[in-house]
Amino acid sequence: MAPRQYVSIIAKACAFSVLRASFIFYFYVTKRTQNRHQTVASTGYALINHGGGMLKIDKLTKRFGDKTAVDAATILVKKPSMIGIIGRSGAGKSTLLRMVNCLSDASEGTITFEGEEITGLRGAARRNWQSRCAMIFQQFNLVPRMDVVSNVLHGTLNKRSTFATMFNLYPQSDIHRAIEILDRLGIAEQAPKRAEALSGGQQQRVAIARALMQDPKIILADEPIASLDPMNAQVVMQALRRIHEEDGRMVIANLHTLDTARRYCDRVIGMRDGRIVFDGTPEQLTTGVARDIYGAGADFSEAATSTEIETLNRSEVREVKAYA
Repeated sequence: MAPRQYVSIIAKACAFSVLRASFIFYFYVTKRTQNRHQTVASTGYALINHGGGMLKIDKLTKRFGDKTAVDAATILVKKPSMIGIIGRSGAGKSTLLRMVNCLSDASEGTITFEGEEITGLRGAARRNWQSRCAMIFQQFNLVPRMDVVSNVLHGTLNKRSTFATMFNLYPQSDIHRAIEILDRLGIAEQAPKRAEALSGGQQQRVAIARALMQDPKIILADEPIASLDPMNAQVVMQALRRIHEEDGRMVIANLHTLDTARRYCDRVIGMRDGRIVFDGTPEQLTTGVARDIYGAGADFSEAATSTEIETLNRSEVREVKAYA
C-alpha cells in the first residue's frame, strides 16, 4: 500500500473518531435529565459500593542511597475511608503514595490489599493493580492539545488494545460514561474543548474524571490542590469527598493545609522525616500536634496555610492594617 493511502486511512479514522465523540456529546447534553442525581442513579456507576476492602501497609521503607525517604511506615485501613496525609515538604508523603501505586518499589516492608500482596507485583499484574488504584497528580498530567473527553477516556487504556489506542477509537458506551462522569463533576460542557483551554481547577476535575474511568477501588491524590486557588481547591476537595461518600471508594490524599484535612477527611496521618508521627481523627489534630508534625515553634500559624476563603480574607485585612 502506498504511503499516501496510509495517511488517508489514518486521517479518516481520526476524523470519524472526533465526529463520533462530538455527536454523542451534543446528543447527551440535549437529552440529559435536569435532575443530576437521577442521571447518576440510572447509570448505576456512582451507586456501586466498593466497600469490604482492607489496605495494610506494614513497616514500609524506601531508601535512596543513604537517605531514608519513608521509614517503617505502618498503616491499617479496615474500611473505605477518606484519609489525609500531612507533613512538610520532604516528609515522605509522595514517596509513600507512589509505593502504594507501584510507581516506586519499596526497599523493605509490604503492602497488602484485600489479602493480595502488592509490593511484589510485576508486569501485567502490576498494571492491573494500577487500574484498581488510580493516581491523581498535582500537575494534572493531561494531554494539553487533546480534547477533554479523550483525556478522560485515557483512563481505560489499560483495558484497550494498542490498535484502538493508536487511532483514538472508543466504544460509544465508554464515551457516554466519560461524559456522565464529567457531568457529575460539573464540567460536561467542557468535553469538546482542549484540556489546555481549561482553568487549573477544571483540569484537576478532568484528572479526577480520568481516574473514575478506571473504576478504581482506591484513589490516591498527591497534593491535588497545591497549585489551585482557594475557591478551586474547595471544589476539588468537595468532589473527592463526594466520590468517597457516594461510591464508597477509599481516597487517600496528600495535603499541605490543616484546615483541609480536618474539614474533608475521616482520618489524618502526619509524617515527619519519613516516619508516621500522628494517626488520628481530625478532632485530635490540635495546633500543638501540628507543631510536632511540622517541627515548628510557638509562632506556628495555621492561617498561613489555610484554604478557607474567610480565613484568607481575615489574614489579608490584618496584613493591610499592619502596613497602614
